[in-house]
Amino acid sequence: MQGSKPAAITAHVTELEMTSPPKQSLPIPVNIHTAVLRVSDIPLAYYRFLYLRVGKRWHWTERLRMSDEELADVLHNKATTVTVLYVNGAPAGFFELHERENEVIELTHFGLMEHALGLGLGKWFLLQTLLAAWAMNPSKVRVTTNNLDHPRALQLYQQFGFSPVATREAIVEPLSDAELLALAKEL
Repeated sequence: MQGSKPAAITAHVTELEMTSPPKQSLPIPVNIHTAVLRVSDIPLAYYRFLYLRVGKRWHWTERLRMSDEELADVLHNKATTVTVLYVNGAPAGFFELHERENEVIELTHFGLMEHALGLGLGKWFLLQTLLAAWAMNPSKVRVTTNNLDHPRALQLYQQFGFSPVATREAIVEPLSDAELLALAKEL
């Protein structure tokens, strides 16, 4: 399965911040069994599975290209937390928070797997994510999104109280067929 390397994509990146907890209150979606569980010392293969299943269509690549040592350094750092959403017993999404200096929490990753889209979970899960971040008593919460993300991501973050603070361009190198094949063998 050789193949040419996919062309690089230019992404328009928006950095956002919120300085107070969300004021929204949302009910748990009905007729769906959900669980939101923080995973301590997440196994690297499980994390890569979550990351690939949530992020493939949005061109998430960075963590998939890290060595085991590099990924373990990030994920098993006491400043990082990974929390998984389960729907009807199966993994359906995750969020990752990183405690930065100056009482700042960064929402480094957030998303749902394809089978969880359209169930009315997105806003509710983002609220759970933000409540978890604000429970860490930060002065602000940060998130970065780009135009390759879900089409309503920027709007949703702003709806929950984030404000844009900076924009920039970034180059995204999509995963090659060889990289995807190697990941499939690992997972």
